[in-house]
Amino acid sequence: MQDLSRRNFIRTGLTGIAGLTVACSGLGKINGSRQTSVDTVKLGNTGLKVSRIALGTGSKGGSKASNQTRIGMDKFVEMARHAYDRGIRFFDMADSYGTHPYVGQAIKTMPREKITLLTKIWTYEDGSEKNTPVRESIDRYRQEIGTDYIDIVLMHCLMSGGWHQNRTHYMDGLAKAKQDGLIKAVGVSCHNWDAMAEAVDSPWVDVILARINPFQALMDGTPQAVSDLLARAKKNGKGIIGMKIFSEGRHATDAEREQSLKYALTDANIHCMTLGMESVAQVDDAVDRVMRLV
Repeated sequence: MQDLSRRNFIRTGLTGIAGLTVACSGLGKINGSRQTSVDTVKLGNTGLKVSRIALGTGSKGGSKASNQTRIGMDKFVEMARHAYDRGIRFFDMADSYGTHPYVGQAIKTMPREKITLLTKIWTYEDGSEKNTPVRESIDRYRQEIGTDYIDIVLMHCLMSGGWHQNRTHYMDGLAKAKQDGLIKAVGVSCHNWDAMAEAVDSPWVDVILARINPFQALMDGTPQAVSDLLARAKKNGKGIIGMKIFSEGRHATDAEREQSLKYALTDANIHCMTLGMESVAQVDDAVDRVMRLV
């Protein structure tokens, strides 16, 4: 196979919620793509060890669909299994993305103990008529994925503070599922400064999914402010996962991807990151870049 330079990578119009939006014309340099695997890290005090990159499945996600589902089951499974071969053993899902069955199909050939599964539950203020029992939702997620347990479940897309007071229905249900061994860790996905600040000191929170990039795009504060807040969370033992690394594709040139990943690895105060990859080539690009920069 021809030795292709990263300069030959071409942009596509694909945009991911986690921000990896560049498709590649080749698989990268042979010595990198076929031999290098992404490393693993401890996720705070959760007791979980995860790959530094998670395969995000929510690019342009919502209403039970995402770019990852839109490529079709066969292509998704091919990409996910290739990601596993490159060391990506962490899969980031959500009920609203409709990706549980897709990940479930992909992991059928993977040893369950070697992978980490994260999903998210959409929440409403307590008293809403939409408050399905949490255990019922968790049981459905497990059936859709084909797993006895889920490693991490987050309350999805919190957009205001005060969630300790108005999300007790979910907090209590998730805590009970954790006690029963159906979940290993719980936490929050934050799309608001107050929601994230509340999570930093919460004894209930094991994991925080936070928006972070060097361009202050789709973020909840300046990069320095968010990084400082996440440093406090890390000190408190929280597992920190970065998202919006490429700001949903708003900063996805070759130089910007390099800058974003370097920032994520050195200054963002995160343990790992989720990238919404949509092809085998994107997986190779991400793994090669991260392992060169780490």
